[in-house]
Amino acid sequence: MEMEVKKPRIIAIANQKGGVGKTTTAINLSAALTRLDKQVMLIDIDPGAHATYGLGILAHKLERTVYNVFKGEATIEDAIIEILIEDKSMDFLPSSLELAEAEMILFNTPGREFLLSNALSSITKYDFIFIDCPPSLGLMTLNALVAAREVFIPLQAEFLALQGLSKLLDSIAIIKERLNPALELMGVVATRFDGRRILNREVVEKIRSYFGEKAYNLPIRENISLAESPSHGLTIFEYSPSSYGATDYLALAEDILERT
Repeated sequence: MEMEVKKPRIIAIANQKGGVGKTTTAINLSAALTRLDKQVMLIDIDPGAHATYGLGILAHKLERTVYNVFKGEATIEDAIIEILIEDKSMDFLPSSLELAEAEMILFNTPGREFLLSNALSSITKYDFIFIDCPPSLGLMTLNALVAAREVFIPLQAEFLALQGLSKLLDSIAIIKERLNPALELMGVVATRFDGRRILNREVVEKIRSYFGEKAYNLPIRENISLAESPSHGLTIFEYSPSSYGATDYLALAEDILERT
């Protein structure tokens, strides 16, 4: 009897609008699931390398990053960095500022939209693989959406954050139709939520009305600790374990596991 091969849940965390808590969600949701005894890898494919610097890693000093993986100069295993989350660890594939050149360098590469998918094809040891996308719908995000099986959208609880969401959803639909039939919307979570503000509450209700069960019920509350922790190179669980941010991301991780 053949043993069943473990298939990680590959999830692109995407939103072409900046400042919505995408990287904050990528880092702290990955850390929360690690704390809950799941095997997790986080991949940073943002040329700004925000997740990389946010975890205290100096992207400009690294010898091997996701950039080398895209160019075929290294495997994912070659470039992984182990991140300690209390007494547990998660794997992290860092980005590089050189990644900004990748769209030009790789433009004429055959199958350029499948580079990340191909690199991940033999990776089976994880329960979750999260991909932190750049705030754009360019080649890097395209690679993430082709490699992923699910898309998770952090959406700031502001009216303007709803604008442009249809473009992202249209892009997901096109990629699903043409390149990745397995791609599905995993869900949407409201971020930077302040329950004292009527507008925030109204936006959350709009998200729930539009997305139904795909809208996660617990929004991520606005929290200064979430803004401060990247400057210390720490996840919210190391920086401020009793904060709203830590509470909310742990609750989100538990909700994800309950829905699995």
